[in-house]
Amino acid sequence: MSVKMRQGGGHHHHHHQTLRAAAGDNLAKAPTAKKRNTFVQACRGWLPELLLVWVFMMMVVSAGIFWWMEAQAKVKRKEGLVGMCEMRARMLKDQFSVSVNHVHALAILVSTFHYFKNPSSIDQDTFGEYTARTAFERPLLSGVAYAERVIDLEREKFEEQHGWTIKTMERETSPARDEYAPVIFSQETVSYIESLDMMSGEEDRENILRARATGKAVLTHPFRLLGSHHLGVVLTIPVYKLKLPLNPTVEERISATAGYLGGAFDIESLVENLLGQLDGNETILVNVYDVTNSSDPLIMYGRQDQGGDTSLLHESKLDFGDPFRKHQMLCRYHEKAPASWMAIMTAVFVFVIALLIGYIMYGAAIHIVKVEDDCHKMEELKVRAEAADVAKSQFLATVSHEIRTPMNGILGMLGFLLETELNSTQRDFAQTAQVCGKALIALMNEVLDRAKIEAGKLELEVVPFDIRSILDDVLSLFSEKSREKGIELAVLVADEVPDIVMGDPGRFRQIIINLVGNSVKFTEKGHIFVKVQQVNQFKSLAKTDLESCTNGVPEKDIRGFDICPYKTLSGYEVADDRNFWDMLKRLVDDELLDSFESNLSSHGSSENVTLLVSVEDTGIGIPLCAQDRVFMPFMQADSSTSRNYGGTGIGLSISKCLVELMGGHMNFVSRPEVGSTFSFTAPFGRCKLAGCADLEVPIMADFPSIFKGMDALVIDEKPIRAAVTRYHLKRLGIRVKVVGSFGIAVEALCGRNNFTNSRLYSPDVVFIEKDTWISDEDACTRLSSLVAKQNGSASHATVILLATKISAPEIKKAATAGFAETRVMKPMRASMLAACLQQTMGIGMKRQQAKIVPTPGYCSNLQSLLQGKKILVVDDNQVNLKVAAGALKKFGAHIECASRGDAAVAMLKPPHCFDACLMDIQMPEMDGYEAARQIRLHEKEANQQSKEAPANERSCEKRRGWHVPILAMTADIIESTCDECLRRGMDGYVSKPFEVENLYQAVAKFFETNPT
Repeated sequence: MSVKMRQGGGHHHHHHQTLRAAAGDNLAKAPTAKKRNTFVQACRGWLPELLLVWVFMMMVVSAGIFWWMEAQAKVKRKEGLVGMCEMRARMLKDQFSVSVNHVHALAILVSTFHYFKNPSSIDQDTFGEYTARTAFERPLLSGVAYAERVIDLEREKFEEQHGWTIKTMERETSPARDEYAPVIFSQETVSYIESLDMMSGEEDRENILRARATGKAVLTHPFRLLGSHHLGVVLTIPVYKLKLPLNPTVEERISATAGYLGGAFDIESLVENLLGQLDGNETILVNVYDVTNSSDPLIMYGRQDQGGDTSLLHESKLDFGDPFRKHQMLCRYHEKAPASWMAIMTAVFVFVIALLIGYIMYGAAIHIVKVEDDCHKMEELKVRAEAADVAKSQFLATVSHEIRTPMNGILGMLGFLLETELNSTQRDFAQTAQVCGKALIALMNEVLDRAKIEAGKLELEVVPFDIRSILDDVLSLFSEKSREKGIELAVLVADEVPDIVMGDPGRFRQIIINLVGNSVKFTEKGHIFVKVQQVNQFKSLAKTDLESCTNGVPEKDIRGFDICPYKTLSGYEVADDRNFWDMLKRLVDDELLDSFESNLSSHGSSENVTLLVSVEDTGIGIPLCAQDRVFMPFMQADSSTSRNYGGTGIGLSISKCLVELMGGHMNFVSRPEVGSTFSFTAPFGRCKLAGCADLEVPIMADFPSIFKGMDALVIDEKPIRAAVTRYHLKRLGIRVKVVGSFGIAVEALCGRNNFTNSRLYSPDVVFIEKDTWISDEDACTRLSSLVAKQNGSASHATVILLATKISAPEIKKAATAGFAETRVMKPMRASMLAACLQQTMGIGMKRQQAKIVPTPGYCSNLQSLLQGKKILVVDDNQVNLKVAAGALKKFGAHIECASRGDAAVAMLKPPHCFDACLMDIQMPEMDGYEAARQIRLHEKEANQQSKEAPANERSCEKRRGWHVPILAMTADIIESTCDECLRRGMDGYVSKPFEVENLYQAVAKFFETNPT
């Protein structure tokens, strides 16, 4: 034996080494991610140089922007200078023209009133007074004077007439000339030129001669005016003594000339006044030139050394009406152009922005390079992680197989052992070993579930199921443990919760089992309360006024509750006060259901319903320092928890993950030494009628119809506990009245206090809670007598005791007090309550007895399926081979065994007489996958030959084709392994160790039930 064990250990050690080597090969052979270099990645070495090129380009662009804006500013400055200069030239010319016109009008006046009138109407006084009064019309003239034309022959007479001698400009007696032009009339401002001969000066003489020859106003060149010493010019206009023809000749003009009217223009004062009117700040400098001689222009206004901005000049022509004289105005800005801050700021701004953009682009390129490098690393890590995930899956599959394989033998042999004759001690030992083995299998399932969740390979079913039945089944699992501890274990499902929903019943059951199991484990007194309601209903309840109901379930149904320290299921304080009676009583209030239905009508038509499930306990609670790691896998509240209570700390983590996979959320409220309340939401689909057709009919649907219409009276001093009893009775169709004391019950039976509208109340059955009975035994005895008198016989009205835990003396005392022999032991379930009523009242015992326990039905069905079937079992492990053969033989099958894959291929090569094959996957030399492939290949060849054979030579087997059902016997329940079984040509799989229900579900697809 020891040799065999050492050999087996060597085989397993070699297998583990092979597994580690395979995992290492997977990681080593993981393909490296092929790098796809982008442009940035390809140019990563040139990024600094590209940044410098960008900066240089942006400097050039910024400089170009600066020069362009500077040029635009100069253009605008030039346009401004041109506008101002042209405006001043135009105004100067206009004012000069106006003055010339006034002088011309004065010449006409002198001609008319001095020569055309005889005697003359003008003398010096008249001329002086008139010119003084009209001086405002000639603002540009410093004064006007009239010089009469005198020929040499008339000189003497002229001088005698005026009493003075003709003088030259130097105020000397004029020498003899052919012609003179002495001033006879003058404005007071120029009276000093009276008697002066205007023709004595060279410039004036030329001016006079041109004026009488052209008949127009003519100007002299600039000169210093007498008196003011300002630069000025003299305007000369001829005065005629005769009327000239339409187009006179020069000779006609000369002969008709009587004299000359002249005026002195003070150009400096003229321009000064003009600039003062336009711009007091003198933004521009103005020079006026006489450019008749272009090689030597004469300045009329301004100085050459005035400074200003000589880089920008503008010339404007001045037309003063003398075609012989040419004048121009030269303008420049008073100050040089200031620095163009707008151009500078814009250029700097553009350069800074471009620099920032370049820096951002450089940073982005560096970041892209880094991200791409990280992506390449991530891809490589992803490939390695995928390889590691494959290795992990292989490891889990192998570990699961290596643990389940011996456990299959252990549990199988223990099952065979328990079927033999054993004494009580031996049976206890065997059952203990079996329980420990199943616990180890459950732990393996939890670890594998956690691995599936982490790998994202856990898929949820969507099938119809009954929530209330699942909750009853979960309570039945923990009923014995809760009774041993003496704690209340109860469930309450709101009426608004649908009977059938669409979802994953297995995972929902797993969540509830984990939560209730933890509560049972950590609770030593008080209660554990499971409550289910709709999320929308919970919100509606929260908005309802707490004072709108009486202190209990509806007033018509519940009366006379005593005030408990805490209105909870057991009277103990709980962590989450939302489950207090003030909130919970709304769920069982029939009068409020209509308002709830109206609030939820908009949600009722939706395809989904979201449920809120809470599991409340009064256990030890969770320390505050440990509450943040409650949902971490393999974590306990403290080190003493695992020592005192056991467990791995993985259940809550898996439950939370399952809830999130369903689309819900899980949270909790816990207070140390008070208890914990774990709650989760889960969305489910509403079951359509067509989708529920294949759902197994719940056991409650077969309850006798006599339950419907029965009346029951519940006496319990704790309202929530009474509401739970009422909930289960209503599921059986029983009308329920609840009271909180025996006094109220007596009044109810007597028809007092408007309990039944003053009529006697005759219930068919009375349920009394043990705590209420113990607290007032005398009142209970009186109540039993009253019930017996009211119904005519004590046996007709049944009084049943409700208890969580009861001792032998209490059982005897209850029988003496008139209670029925059958007691309802909690936790209460509808099926158990129905069985109790059937036994107590004698209703439908035979019909219901077989339907209470479903397990024998699977056994009988499996017996009918496998009876007489010939099955080949293939497994390299002799213990598992013996277990599988023994399990199948128990159901009447004929078994043949094979320990190698090639042997199974040979035995199943057509033709053969096997009805099915159960084959292990992991076998040496040829595994189950390869064996199944070769078997299917042989069947394909045989079917092909059968098709080619003549019809009369085909046997019955050949006509229907060869395909033996192959079920994989696997200790690996990972989803990928199951999928691989189907992909390799197998028809299904059976997990080790064998369970009757799973084996039946696997073989029922291929075999028809044989009549017995």
